[in-house]
Amino acid sequence: MNVAPDLPVWAAIVVALLVLGGAGMALVGSIGLLRFGTFYDRLHPPTLGTSAGTVLICAASVVCFSLLGTRISVHEILVVLFMTVTTPVTFMLLARAALYRDRIEGDPGVPRSDG
Repeated sequence: MNVAPDLPVWAAIVVALLVLGGAGMALVGSIGLLRFGTFYDRLHPPTLGTSAGTVLICAASVVCFSLLGTRISVHEILVVLFMTVTTPVTFMLLARAALYRDRIEGDPGVPRSDG
């Protein structure tokens, strides 16, 4: 079952650009993960790449399946919502765990705790 020919050309172009943009954002985040040296520097790029890439790819899915179906496809909104909420929380928990570990080990490059 191939329903791609039923998609108008303008919509196929929009969907393709959104998917390529999302994949590009994920690629940029992955390259940032490889390029930065320390753990704390490496946390930020994949978080942004994941969030932005997911939003763009889900937007492409909404456009595609809304035009092919008879109603607006909203399942992707839940995916975006959960990714937007859970990715920064995971980032924060990883950073705090690493900061705690580095403080316990006495790493001189880590800021002291004021509390």
